[in-house]
Amino acid sequence: MIVLILGTLPRGTIGNNDFMDIVAIEKLSKVYLMGEVELHALRQIDLTFEEGKYIAIMGPSGSGKSTLLNLLGCLDQPTSGRYFLGGDDVSQLDDDTLSMIRGKRIGFIFQSYNLIAQLNVIENIEVPLYYQGVGQRESIERARALAQLVGLGERITHRPTELSGGQQQRVAIARALANDPLIILADEPTGNLDSESGSEILQILDTLNRQGKTVIVVTHDPQVAQRAEEVIHLLDGRVERIERNRKS
Repeated sequence: MIVLILGTLPRGTIGNNDFMDIVAIEKLSKVYLMGEVELHALRQIDLTFEEGKYIAIMGPSGSGKSTLLNLLGCLDQPTSGRYFLGGDDVSQLDDDTLSMIRGKRIGFIFQSYNLIAQLNVIENIEVPLYYQGVGQRESIERARALAQLVGLGERITHRPTELSGGQQQRVAIARALANDPLIILADEPTGNLDSESGSEILQILDTLNRQGKTVIVVTHDPQVAQRAEEVIHLLDGRVERIERNRKS
């Protein structure tokens, strides 16, 4: 069992009902040009996610999950519509500004971990801090604390090839938390893990959410989605339905 304790929590923590919409999407559409053919990946989507919520996004292949993930992560721009992140319209910013937004406001957790093989645990966690210009001493201290947070305090000098899949994903979670992002965006976070390791990763995400972090998970696994408070079902680029799960 891993126990996580965050030092400072944003608005939206348990006991504070003063929520704000951390994500707001208005009439969001994405069209890709395939030669002379237009592919409508997203069609006039409206969504709001409150701060401190746990959201799952599901849908079959071609439903628009990957496109919505890219837009939420500021990895792409919509064809039309608006996307507000933390109250700021980020829908039509240039690439350099989007890169800055990604570094400061979004923590990514990928199915394939995306760790740098030549770097050890501490150094991998430090990568976002380096790009944000955090000083070396503060960067190392923060990375050590995050490694401890995810249960890897004794493995900080190990490289990814010396870690199990579950341990690598814990490093990825610690890296995602390094800049204290507004949202944690997880893309199939247990897809490459065995059931035991996957359960441990989901427990970490549960705990982070209980302690105030906004978690958005893109998944095809109903058991993963059941842990979220709301499940957004996409179909043919539209929101088919929204389910609200009972949380104990």
